[in-house]
Amino acid sequence: MIERVHEHIIGELNTNTRTDTIFVLTAIILNLVTLAINSAVASGSRGGATTPIVMVIFVALIIAVNFVAEAGLIRGRMMRQKLLSGLLKMYKDQGVEGYYDSSLLSDYRTRYNLFTLVVLFTGFVAIIIPFIIL
Repeated sequence: MIERVHEHIIGELNTNTRTDTIFVLTAIILNLVTLAINSAVASGSRGGATTPIVMVIFVALIIAVNFVAEAGLIRGRMMRQKLLSGLLKMYKDQGVEGYYDSSLLSDYRTRYNLFTLVVLFTGFVAIIIPFIIL
């Protein structure tokens, strides 16, 4: 039975990793695409009223997607923490805790913080640069 629980936890960790990757890549790609679109709109504007409206709509999209990505990353970090804590407890109960360094938990926290920073920074740049060009 313990093997099944172990397989389930490992499977959940794999799903968690894939989900986090999707959140990060989606946010970064959308930020960069929106940066390009808004920059093109801003540089090609002729002072029309539609330019700021289009840019504000894309800014709203950036904010919404980045909010969802950040919320997903926060939930993913909490889920990974719980899963790894359970795994460490299982390893301790089985007498094999020496094979998994518990300091990895803080390494994962650092990784999530870096992902969060990258998503937020690219979102910030995608919002600010086109308005500077305008």
